[in-house]
Amino acid sequence: MRFATYEQHDQRRVAAVEEDGTLYPIPGVRSFMELLRSGDGLDALLDVGAATLDVPAGPHVSEVRLLPPLEPPTVRDFVTFEEHVEGVRRSVDGAGGVPEAWYDAPTFYFTNPYAIIGAHDDVPVPPGSTVLDFELEVAAVIGCTGGDLTPEQARDHIVGYTVFNDWSARDLQSREMQVRLGPCKGKDTAATLGPYLVTADELEPYRDADGFLRLALTASVNGEVVGKDLLSNMSWTFEEMVAYASRGTVVRPGDVLGSGTCGNGGCLAELWGVRGEQSPPPLKPGDTVTLIVEGIGTVSNTVVAGSDPVPLPRARRRTRERP
Repeated sequence: MRFATYEQHDQRRVAAVEEDGTLYPIPGVRSFMELLRSGDGLDALLDVGAATLDVPAGPHVSEVRLLPPLEPPTVRDFVTFEEHVEGVRRSVDGAGGVPEAWYDAPTFYFTNPYAIIGAHDDVPVPPGSTVLDFELEVAAVIGCTGGDLTPEQARDHIVGYTVFNDWSARDLQSREMQVRLGPCKGKDTAATLGPYLVTADELEPYRDADGFLRLALTASVNGEVVGKDLLSNMSWTFEEMVAYASRGTVVRPGDVLGSGTCGNGGCLAELWGVRGEQSPPPLKPGDTVTLIVEGIGTVSNTVVAGSDPVPLPRARRRTRERP
């Protein structure tokens, strides 16, 4: 089953989505988080969706503005594609290969939940950046609370999946990560989620013998395909990622866990690292990035001019006094 959050006539609604794109608004619900917090994971969500299909149909998806499927309380973004690490490390850090520590565990960082945008919203260039990039990912959404989960237990905590574009200001990212912290403002302006949340049961037919979801991934810029990969090229499953995220803490309903960027052109920086030049060039206002994930859907965002950075002073070299 698929769920969408949309806006029409200044009204926000949550709906089940039929195969033909017809929306069936869920009575009395204004936020997908309401559904997740009031139910008990996937089964409860499927029950709500099935009941909704019995009520009168609403508008077609083409007649509304699609919002992000949910407003997540937290967003963890992992880095699970070895090919992506190889290419981007060469592009951003000038180093070859993959750090040995990467193989130890599915590393992630927390990104900005306030920067989430919808499937067709415009993306402003981050203030002060001239090297904007996209990142093609898939995200899992948590449906119920759990801590110190095993991968087997974690499967029951994943309620669904959505397409994730982790927009990246590569020039800001490269500079600020020299401080051994971040990424910070390099990943702080926009992150696309959409077009729908597809419930976990719908993607089970794509699961391979090793537990990975074998979904085709495609990235295009201005209609030209620049990247293709399979989600099953991840080095950890989503269940293993959730288990690691819950280690020593908890995951809660609505938490989003990104797969990390796929390989073979899942972002421009990987291609720059492989080719030794910025080809294709960084994104600029007017460019449209379209990401397609088999079994989930398509998001397509156009880059627009952003604001100028508010000036701040450089660090003061202080005389170090002591109390």
